[in-house]
Amino acid sequence: MMTNDLGSWLKKAKSLLQGQSDTPLLEAQVLAAHILQKPRSWVVSHTECLLDPPQLQALDEALMHLSAGVPLPYLTGNQEFYGIPLEVSPAVLIPRPETELLVETALEYLRLNPSARRVVDFGTGSGAIAICIAMEITDTSVIAVDISPEALRVARNNARRHQVDQRISFLLADLADPLVGTFDLVTANLPYIPSRDVRNLAVAKYEPVIALDGGADGLSLITRLLHDLPRLLATPGMALFEIEYRQGESAIQLAKALFPMARIEVHRDYAGNDRLLQIIT
Repeated sequence: MMTNDLGSWLKKAKSLLQGQSDTPLLEAQVLAAHILQKPRSWVVSHTECLLDPPQLQALDEALMHLSAGVPLPYLTGNQEFYGIPLEVSPAVLIPRPETELLVETALEYLRLNPSARRVVDFGTGSGAIAICIAMEITDTSVIAVDISPEALRVARNNARRHQVDQRISFLLADLADPLVGTFDLVTANLPYIPSRDVRNLAVAKYEPVIALDGGADGLSLITRLLHDLPRLLATPGMALFEIEYRQGESAIQLAKALFPMARIEVHRDYAGNDRLLQIIT
């Protein structure tokens, strides 16, 4: 006998997602909350709720996509980052928890240096880094740069959502070419996966390859921006580049060649992997 209560659907969804997700029940609850347009807390506390045929159909279709590997944030259109909800779409990389290290390091620098308020963020994607900085340090002036018009549309939506769109300028550009002047803080979360590895990444099936593929060694775009950095970065100033876990030593050597007098180090993320190249002039 078929049952059409929410609890039975959650049980089915959990079973289907088991093995491909570390948190199958949580993902099922988040998906149900999105489809039913209810808070997740409501889903958890109303498992006896009866679902009508259109609701069941919508839930099953979404579950089919999720079990096929479509990332949950692309199905819900949202991802939480640094405590705030952000719109995401297949045009942008889904913000990752490890990028919060870059945000925390940037905010610490800006708080310790109250005259450092000119910021540029390269490869802004959903706008995650630029928006968090603008929200936390309310007198900053931020330029958010991306090569993708659709990514910038998502970033603008997020900036409006969090009421910082008046303090962020969005620039469609291939890295730093059109920029003039200097910046106190340069942040960059550019593609850094070596091309040979992108093909084997499950996320590359759904997330934009342009936001993942960093060329033969993964450092192509990072190297390009590093070579522009001497004209962009003020003295004193700080630049932060998110890197792949195997790129720490290479990134340090690239930076030292361009900034022999700077303080250069690589920070590890919460998993203990090299993750963030820091240059302080």
